[in-house]
Amino acid sequence: MSRVKSGVITKARHKKVLKQAKGYFGRRKNTFRIANQAVEKAGQYSYRDRKVKKRAFRSLWIQRINAGCRLHGLKYSSFVNGLKKINLGLNRKVIADLAANDPNIFKKIVDQIQDKK
Repeated sequence: MSRVKSGVITKARHKKVLKQAKGYFGRRKNTFRIANQAVEKAGQYSYRDRKVKKRAFRSLWIQRINAGCRLHGLKYSSFVNGLKKINLGLNRKVIADLAANDPNIFKKIVDQIQDKK
């Protein structure tokens, strides 16, 4: 039986990892062993941070809504409770956008909540 060499397959695998490591600093971009570690760690960070991004954006939306509420003399918790009472089906992302970019519409929502109290 003839001998099988795996040079082509190994080269392809190395090439794939080195392509992913493009733009890294020092030997992380051109030495397979170090690039492989860097790419694997980068994958772990990106997996983790896809979840963290959701948390960070929710926190940002809450801060924006709170800032908009405080301008009209209302706390965030009272605002959210009022939203449930008036049965307004908007999520935090949309409400935060209204608070930041459309203060007139946001004020109308706040007025509805304050009327309901």
